[in-house]
Amino acid sequence: MITIRRTNNHDQQVWDDYVNQHAERSPYHLYGWQYAVSDAYQHKSYYLIAEQKSEQDNEACNKVVGVLPLVIFQKPLSKPSLCALPFCDVGGVLADNNEIKEQLIAESQSVAGNIQATFIELRSTVTAKDEPTEQSSAEVNSEKVGKVSMLMPLPESSELLFSGFKSKLRSQIRKAEKNGLHYQLGSEKNMLDDFYQVFSHNMRALGSPVHAKQWFESLLNHYQEKMVISLVYKGELPIGAGIVLITGNKAAIPWASTKAEYNRLSPNMMLYWSLLKHLSDNGVTQFDFGRSSYGEGTFKFKQQWGAQPTPLDWQVIDLKQYNNKNQNKQDNTPAASSNLRALVENVWRKFPINVTIFLGPKIRKYISL
Repeated sequence: MITIRRTNNHDQQVWDDYVNQHAERSPYHLYGWQYAVSDAYQHKSYYLIAEQKSEQDNEACNKVVGVLPLVIFQKPLSKPSLCALPFCDVGGVLADNNEIKEQLIAESQSVAGNIQATFIELRSTVTAKDEPTEQSSAEVNSEKVGKVSMLMPLPESSELLFSGFKSKLRSQIRKAEKNGLHYQLGSEKNMLDDFYQVFSHNMRALGSPVHAKQWFESLLNHYQEKMVISLVYKGELPIGAGIVLITGNKAAIPWASTKAEYNRLSPNMMLYWSLLKHLSDNGVTQFDFGRSSYGEGTFKFKQQWGAQPTPLDWQVIDLKQYNNKNQNKQDNTPAASSNLRALVENVWRKFPINVTIFLGPKIRKYISL
């Protein structure tokens, strides 16, 4: 008998234990993501946990067999939706088998009905393998998928990793060092000041509303040593910054930025190398470079490190269609793209940095990616 219920704060340990052993896990599935979303942006969550009764040492107990993290996402003057998960690429169902997965999705539809949500967005990958293969790359080529997750296997040491790079890539890494750049790595709160300085300037340059600094502070508070910050400096000036989140032997980099006027010094090469070196030397065997459009510039940048594409599978369940027994809509593009964001992109670059830091988070909280 499988039972599904909403979690409470006492479930964090059993939830994270299940996530950490699941083959399709990501750092975003950890319970701390829910706390950070609530702390920084006040979005409510509805985390579902599937349990199966079992006996251990002649005593009845509940074994976790599946989880589905859902965040209630509601824009001003709009009806709510459910997202698994916002502000990241993946975060859908983790389950022991497809039957439990379908039960969790069915329960999410009941939750959506109770809160009058218009749709549910589930973000996963088409295949979740511990190590991407050449076959997965060929499949992406044949299917001409737009958005992919770039996954890279890591060896047991940074020495092996570096020796496996092509000579051109090794030269690019050394170029940053020859240009006098240096980096700092750690999980200290005071590092977020320099991170946010680089990140907020980069977001303005891209014409994109910036996350609240409190978002990163909340993540660090809940992920602690599972969140690693890298800062690249020219002298005492921060010119590159990135954050990696870790679960078990998997890691992902959701945010990486450099100041464009210093890109000739290759701070991005030092930034990624510092993180890959650290992860490889500390037992991480898979690195997720994040979402890219197939064949574009960021795709090629990640591919040169050895990352292989895995198609993203973002399923949108339209509750109106579902209730009418129509086929669920599936799409590989975000369903909740913000009209407000489209309006501000063209003028955002012209705003003073202090204005973008003040206004950005008020808009960013309603953009699910």
